[in-house]
Amino acid sequence: MAAGSLEGRVAVVTGAGAGLGRAEALGLAGHGATVIVNDLASALDASDVIDEIAASGGTAIPVPGDISDSATAAELMRTATAELGGLHIVVNNAGVVRDKMLFNLTDDDWDLVIRVHLRGHFLLTRNAAAHWRAESKAAGGPVYGRIVNTSSEAGLLGPEGQANYAAAKAGITALTMSASRALARYGVRANAICPRARTAMTAAVFGDVPGDGVDPLSPDHVVRLVTYLAGPDADSVTGQVFVVYGPRVMVMAAPTVDEVFIAEGDRWDDEDLATTLSSYFADRDPHRTFSARDLMS
Repeated sequence: MAAGSLEGRVAVVTGAGAGLGRAEALGLAGHGATVIVNDLASALDASDVIDEIAASGGTAIPVPGDISDSATAAELMRTATAELGGLHIVVNNAGVVRDKMLFNLTDDDWDLVIRVHLRGHFLLTRNAAAHWRAESKAAGGPVYGRIVNTSSEAGLLGPEGQANYAAAKAGITALTMSASRALARYGVRANAICPRARTAMTAAVFGDVPGDGVDPLSPDHVVRLVTYLAGPDADSVTGQVFVVYGPRVMVMAAPTVDEVFIAEGDRWDDEDLATTLSSYFADRDPHRTFSARDLMS
C-alpha cells in the first residue's frame, strides 16, 4: 500500500453534495477510500459527486438525510459497519448559515445553525466513538479511526454578524478536543480544520474565482490537508486545530494567559479590583481579544 493510501478504508463525509464536502469526498475516494456520501436528499439528487467518484474508478454510496437527525447518523453507521464491514474515517462538514446581527437573530436562526453544525457533528462523532471503543476492546488494542471536524475562524474571532455560526464552530472545536482525549487510547485521532474555501456558502464573502492562475481559495487546498489527517501518516497528530487555505497550513496555539493580577492580601476589595483592571484596559483596543484576530490582518 502506497504511503498515504486509504485503500480498504471506509469514510463518511457529511454535506458532501456540493462545495467543500464534495471536494473532500472526491479527494478521499481518489486516495482509495470507499466513501459514504451524506447530504439532504435534494442536495444529493442535484449533485454529480457519486457519478464523479464512479467515473474515476472509486466507490461511493449515498445516504441521504439531515445529519442533525439521529436516524441519519444511525443509518450512516449501519451502512459503514453492516454493509461495508467497518468505519475508519469521519469527515464532519455539513453546515448552514443564517447570518444576522445578534439583535436580529430569531430563535429559529439560532436553533437551525446550532443543530446542523454542532448537533450534527456530535451525533456522528458520538456514534463513531462508541463503535471504535467497542472495536478496540474486542481487538485488545488500538484500531484505525480518524475524525476531521469542520470548525471555522469564526469560532476563534466571533464575527459580529455570526453569533450563531461562531458559537456552533467554537463548540465544534471543544468537541474535537474532548474527542481527541477520550479516544486516543483506542487509536483514534481527532482534529479540527478552519478552512477558507470558495464555495456556494461563502460566495458572498470571497467573491468570484480569479480569471487566471491558481485560485488560493479553491477547496482543493483544503482537501490535501483532510486526506493527510484521514491517512496513516497522521497517526501522531490529534487534538489540533488547523487554519488552512491556499499554500498555508497553520497550526493554532492553545489560548494563553495575557496577564495575571493578584490581590495584595488574600482577596480583592471592590476598589482595588476596579482600579487595577480599569487601568490595564484603559489604553487597549477593547475588540482585540485573543491572538486569533491577527489571522485576519
